[in-house]
Amino acid sequence: MPYSAGVPSRARAGLDRNLRRLAVCAGRRLLSARPHAPGSRGVEDLGCAVPRADVQGDLIQQSRSHGSSRGKISIDFEQTEEAYKSKSTLELLRSLLVFKLCSYDLVVDKNMEIMSLSKKLLGQSLFEKAMKATFYGQFVAGEDHQSIRPLIQKNQTYGVGAVLDYSVEEDLTQEEAEKKEMDSCVSVAEKESPDDDHREKKYKAHRKFGDRRGGVISARTYFYADEAKCDQHMETFLNCIRASGGSSEDGFSAIKMTALGRPQFLLQFSEVLVKWRRFFSFLAAKQGKGGMDVLEQKLELDKLQAYLERLGSEGDLQSWFTGEKLGSSGTIDLLDWNSLIDDRTRISNLLVVPNLETGELEPLLKKFTDEEEKQMKRMLQRIDVLAKHAVEHGVRLMVDAEQTYFQPAISRLTLEMQRIFNRQKPIIFNTYQCYLKEAFDNVSMDVELSRREDWFFGAKLVRGAYMYQERSRAQEIGYQDPINPDYEATNQMYHKCLDYVLEEIAASRKANVMVASHNLDTVKFTLERMNELGLTPTERKVYFGQLLGMCDQISFPLGQAGFPVYKYVPYGPVNEVIPYLSRRAQENRGFMKGAQTERQLLWKEVLRRLASGEVLYRPA
Repeated sequence: MPYSAGVPSRARAGLDRNLRRLAVCAGRRLLSARPHAPGSRGVEDLGCAVPRADVQGDLIQQSRSHGSSRGKISIDFEQTEEAYKSKSTLELLRSLLVFKLCSYDLVVDKNMEIMSLSKKLLGQSLFEKAMKATFYGQFVAGEDHQSIRPLIQKNQTYGVGAVLDYSVEEDLTQEEAEKKEMDSCVSVAEKESPDDDHREKKYKAHRKFGDRRGGVISARTYFYADEAKCDQHMETFLNCIRASGGSSEDGFSAIKMTALGRPQFLLQFSEVLVKWRRFFSFLAAKQGKGGMDVLEQKLELDKLQAYLERLGSEGDLQSWFTGEKLGSSGTIDLLDWNSLIDDRTRISNLLVVPNLETGELEPLLKKFTDEEEKQMKRMLQRIDVLAKHAVEHGVRLMVDAEQTYFQPAISRLTLEMQRIFNRQKPIIFNTYQCYLKEAFDNVSMDVELSRREDWFFGAKLVRGAYMYQERSRAQEIGYQDPINPDYEATNQMYHKCLDYVLEEIAASRKANVMVASHNLDTVKFTLERMNELGLTPTERKVYFGQLLGMCDQISFPLGQAGFPVYKYVPYGPVNEVIPYLSRRAQENRGFMKGAQTERQLLWKEVLRRLASGEVLYRPA
């Protein structure tokens, strides 16, 4: 089926115009590399729909301070009667059972084998009933759009929205995954002449790390099969956008770029972006500005031109500095650097890199086939279709973060969508992974760009999903570890990035942020800073997000207090979401061993209901 099949005409209207603009912007404004990823205990794949806080609990406490006319909101996250008002006693007991099972290493390590054996012993029908009474019922909303409606409607009644995600995953062996990765990430030119290019080892496929699922429990992984499969993924995302639009006025839907095209392009484009940023840093160091913050580095044009002349540079680089925009101040910073690349008719012509020795532009690869050129364009077309569809249905689109060798291109393409679609309100949200050393630079540069160009900044902040895989790959292949040294450093980075965006919201009211975290300290930090900055939940600029079946003691008190809060809501047939359930079991093992609070609160509420004669309680 062609990529545009089934897309309403209004969604296709303007596609070519926006596609051209997207491609031109991607060529004209190559921004700095932005690898991203969330911490092992954070939320990665999370986008959501908007809640309606129809129920206000007693847990909201209003106080006045220092004569301010603005009320401050604090929330008691341990008041279990309010926190679990949306849960029946049977649901509380199921949560306790599932979380207890997740604390046993044997059960988690052998969960796939146990589920396979259970299916053989019980038969399909009894197996499905057992799963719905335990893991499936805890973490998955239902099998299709119809069956999940009661859960979504109930959660919305208690102030918690949802993002729908069809969580069927391809069940590949490690060998199959490695083969698909190598086939889809290596170009024809590389296969013909593997040593005749300018590629860096970080941005080349390596068979040992071809199965990108390794060490990843918080995020789904897509492997490229062919263009038809990418069209199917796009249709799935379109269905989720339509469903999110139907369930609320301003819902969220999440997408992954690796589902929409051949990852070879993301690898190559990421390498180009990183090398362009490195070239800028190299030139800044030559002018004695190497130790400054990234946005403080300003190149003096006369010195830059003189240096390039000494290198013997001719043509391309020289001609960049004759434009009216760049010549006015006599200096350029990293954001100005975006506009220095000429428009190019072929996308492959964007994939050129500067030679630090000569100052000349060189192609990343010697040649691109016509089919590779078409594959790049199709990825951009699918992205454009999804963005148009989100606008049409009043849904905000969150682009999930992925591995650091894909992420610069993912962030760059997301930025171009924000330039196009975030002019009137925030439609496109980028994801920033705060376990990365560069996270704050990435956030601050994009916020500054949104100020200069006057569009709405949208961000989802996560800790990271690929830590162990990224560290292992960097050590094995031989490049700098991109991850912060420890969990505390990641926490500090998360709060630094969050504080920066919150201050931008307070200053301009044009930025928006999703605090996608299961960490209660982070949630409390956000509430405290919102109070200090005078940000209220009714402005709907600051959102919170957690996974379905986890951290209800955080989500529902926030929702009932009037904050925009969302659950990531997976759905799909029992047999086909088993890989998703396996990852949730693994995530909960680490999560529950580190924090017993949730189980303690669940037991507290069960005992309270027993003592008060509410053991048969069911939510209204």
